[in-house]
Amino acid sequence: MSTENEGTEVPPAPSAPPVPVDTPAASAPDAPAQQPPEQSGGAAAQSGATAAGGEPASPGHAPAQAPAPPAPAPSAPAPSVPDPYAHTTAHLGAGQSQAHHTGASRPTTGQSPAGAWPPPPPPAVPTYAQGGGHDGGAGSHWGASWTAEQPSAPKPSGRRGGLVAAVLAAALIAGGVGGGLGFWAADRNDDSGTDSTPVSASDAPADLKRQPGSVADIANKALPSVVTIEAQNGSGEGGTGTGFVYDTQGHILTNNHVVASAAEGGKLSATFSNGKKYSAEVVGRAEGYDVAVIKLKDKPANLTPIPLANSDKVAVGDSTIAIGAPFGLSNTVTTGIVSAKNRPVTSSDGGNKSSYMSALQTDASINPGNSGGPLLDARGAVIGINSAIKPADSGGGLGGGGQSGSIGLGFAIPVNQAKNVAQQLIKTGEATYPVIGASVALAETSDGATISDRGASGSGPAVEPGGPAAKAGLKSGDVIKKLDDMVIDSGPTLIGQIWTHKPGDTVKITYERDGKERTTDVVLGARKGDS
Repeated sequence: MSTENEGTEVPPAPSAPPVPVDTPAASAPDAPAQQPPEQSGGAAAQSGATAAGGEPASPGHAPAQAPAPPAPAPSAPAPSVPDPYAHTTAHLGAGQSQAHHTGASRPTTGQSPAGAWPPPPPPAVPTYAQGGGHDGGAGSHWGASWTAEQPSAPKPSGRRGGLVAAVLAAALIAGGVGGGLGFWAADRNDDSGTDSTPVSASDAPADLKRQPGSVADIANKALPSVVTIEAQNGSGEGGTGTGFVYDTQGHILTNNHVVASAAEGGKLSATFSNGKKYSAEVVGRAEGYDVAVIKLKDKPANLTPIPLANSDKVAVGDSTIAIGAPFGLSNTVTTGIVSAKNRPVTSSDGGNKSSYMSALQTDASINPGNSGGPLLDARGAVIGINSAIKPADSGGGLGGGGQSGSIGLGFAIPVNQAKNVAQQLIKTGEATYPVIGASVALAETSDGATISDRGASGSGPAVEPGGPAAKAGLKSGDVIKKLDDMVIDSGPTLIGQIWTHKPGDTVKITYERDGKERTTDVVLGARKGDS
């Protein structure tokens, strides 16, 4: 399966001075994972209208003959009120202006006698409810309709602030226009107004279902240990991804494709959920595994590693929680389940080399920018590193730039494998790959992995003389069908499955030669680095 790695550009986050300290790393127990309770919540709707009652008639006896009533005045046409959601221009984060709201007060007694013509005018519609955005162009990003209706205000300090401001502005606009309509309707009606008594939801913790083990509880504990990574090359080009605290020494675990642009003389930074930003450097990276370790140059004093689970014990159907910065939206939490295990995935970020994994598949929403972030279980322990998605064939997605969004097919590197690679990178700066000493065809088929007739470079033998495959009796043309109990349908599947092991491990290979099925044991060899 070919997939697309994530990555997107965002504005830099604010910075703050750090304080260094060292504490021991944490790991998760292997107790059975508890499923978090189902989340439920209510939405409270607000409504408001100003009701005005007519003046009561003075008590007394009516005269014997009343004067003929005047001819009825022509009925007033209903005022045309602009639709507050009719315009959707301007991009989120564009310049905004702040306007003072002025409410129209109700005419006092004596200003407009009852039955007078023309009737008193409706209150002026605030300027921010008129059509047309400040930018004057059609926006393509979600949230554009909110900022288009806002008056100007001081530019928010960060992207998260801008999003919050847009949401609040939308609520105020809807309330302001609705209030104006309610006032006009009440002023045109002589009937007495009615009071509105909304019902408030309970704020008790038991009603909110945020007990220990809930998604809210897990997210609250994990978010301070997740960072948004910004990587730039020497020319200032790059993108963003996610990472998480691996140990108390300041190491951050992430994907290779997140930091690759900054590996050769570029700039690297990590921003925590509290907005504090720290410079970082690459410790080591493994292109084939798509794993990298970076280290904060001045680590904060309160680093808390996220516990690591045993990904071998994950079961299909287990709950998952993904944390990351999709399309630059830092600290985003999504949920799902483990959809499949041992999913063969080949991914590439456009470079010369591909990465191969026997991945955990999840339907938790993963988008460009989630790369390198943790995939958690129901206890809040890491079971994988979110690394790739299968995009829709149509392409395109949120945020423009041709990036595709989630269709419920996300893939994570099992944390057992990532942990093994991370320890090698921290110790030596490079990773060691287990190999069988034979080149196989990389075409995606369903017939197995065929040993090529020549080496990977296009010359030399496909089976390394004296290597593990040669010692096990494998030859060019043999079709490998199984590795241990795992069915092998292609070369990439074989590579990904071999890389779940370590050099020196013995594996059983089932292969086909001349129409006959055979088996042999292979002791895996080692290859140092990505060359």
